[in-house]
Amino acid sequence: MANEEEQKNHLFGIKDLGHKTLLQSDALYQYILETSVYPREHECLKEIRKMTAKHPLNIMATPADEGQLLSMLVKLTNSKNALEIGVFTGYSLLSTALALPPDGKENKKGSLDFVFVDADKDNYLNYHKRVLELVKIGGLIGYDNTLWAGSVAAPPDAPLMDYIKPLRGHVMELNKYLAQDSRIEICQLPVGDGITLCRRII
Repeated sequence: MANEEEQKNHLFGIKDLGHKTLLQSDALYQYILETSVYPREHECLKEIRKMTAKHPLNIMATPADEGQLLSMLVKLTNSKNALEIGVFTGYSLLSTALALPPDGKENKKGSLDFVFVDADKDNYLNYHKRVLELVKIGGLIGYDNTLWAGSVAAPPDAPLMDYIKPLRGHVMELNKYLAQDSRIEICQLPVGDGITLCRRII
C-alpha cells in the first residue's frame, strides 16, 4: 500500500501523468474511453490523437473524452460561430469544427456562440475579459485546465512539478474570479484536467 508521501505525490502531480484525468482508477478511465469515446471517435480525430501521443509534449493534448464533451456542447447549444484560443495539435479544434452545422464556422469576430480557451494560463483573466465582449448572451465559454493537475487543492508547501507550480496561482485566480462574476453562470467539471463552463447571462 502506498505510503502517505506517495499518495500526496499522486494527488498533486509529482509523477508524470499517463493521461489527463482525475479519476482514481486507470481501469475505469480506460473503460470510459473504450466503451463510450473511441467507438464514436472520428477517424481524423483518431489520427491526430495517435500522432500527438508520440509528441514530447503530449501532456498538453486534449484528451478524447474532453473532445467528445466539447462536441456535445456545440451541438446542444446549436452553435454556429465558434472560436478556440490556444491550439496544440488541433484535437479540440477539430472536435468543435466537426460538430458545427454545415453553415457554421470557426470565427474570430462577431457574436460568438461557443468559445474554448486552452492557452497560456497566466493570461486567462485577460482572455475572459475580452471573450465576454465577443460571446453573445446565452453563449458558452469553456476554460480548460481549471483544476491544474489537482494542484488547486494542494497545500501551499506541496511539492509540484516544474510546469505546474508557476501557473497554479493564475489558475486559482481565474477560478475565484469566475465564481464571483455575476455576468455568467458556471459549472466546473472534473473532465480531463478540469473544464469550467461559463454561460453568459448579461
